[in-house]
This record gives sequence, C-alpha cells and structure tokens, in this order.
Amino acid sequence: MEEKGLFQYFTEAYTKNYANFEGRARRKEYWGFALFFMIIYFGLGMVMAATEMSMVGILIGIFILGSIIPIIAVTCRRMHDTGKSGWYQLIPFYSFILAVTGGDNGSNEYGNDPKNPDSGNEVEEIGTE
Repeated sequence: MEEKGLFQYFTEAYTKNYANFEGRARRKEYWGFALFFMIIYFGLGMVMAATEMSMVGILIGIFILGSIIPIIAVTCRRMHDTGKSGWYQLIPFYSFILAVTGGDNGSNEYGNDPKNPDSGNEVEEIGTE
C-alpha cells in the first residue's frame, strides 16, 4: 500500500471526505490537514497585510467558510480513532489531548484501524476459554 503525503490528506479532506463524519482519521491525516490549513490561512493573511487589499480578506472569509465542515469532519474522525465520540471535540483541552494521542490498535466501534485496515477484522473475545 502506497503511503500518502500530508498534502494529499489535506486535499482529500476537501474532496472525498468533505462531510464524512464516519470512520477514523489517523494522526498523520489530522495534522497534515491542520498544517496545510494553517499555511494557507497565514499565507493569505500575509498577502493581505502586504498588499492592503480587502479582496484578500474576502478570500480568507470564503476559505474559512468552506473549511468549517471539513475541519469538524476530520476532527470527528480523529476522535473516533481514539475510541471517543466526535462530540469530544467540543471539550477544549481534552480534544487536543485526544488529537495527539495514538489511535486504538485494530478495529473499534467506529471502524478499522486506518494504519492497518486489514488487521481489525477479527473479534477478540476476552475471558472465554
């Protein structure tokens, strides 16, 4: 399986995963999205400050409005990777801790492990011998 680049995770968040709140997002997907979002946001801000053009401010507004759903969706999938509900993103510090915490190994109630999608298909029974 070919490893995806960080920018590919960013573009997939706006294309095939725009409003996808199902499944899991590994840390690399979440932070790759966050990295390029911030690069574009601050890049547009610097252009706006350097040129004093209000048109760039309108572009920033459009970019942020168009990004609200993918931001919530990728964060929801990141929470799912740690075994938590997507609603946990509303808890400020705890959601950051979950975003930097490694995901569950194998499958959980939200889907297969995104690092190794083939490994979580078996059901583990605890305490039965």
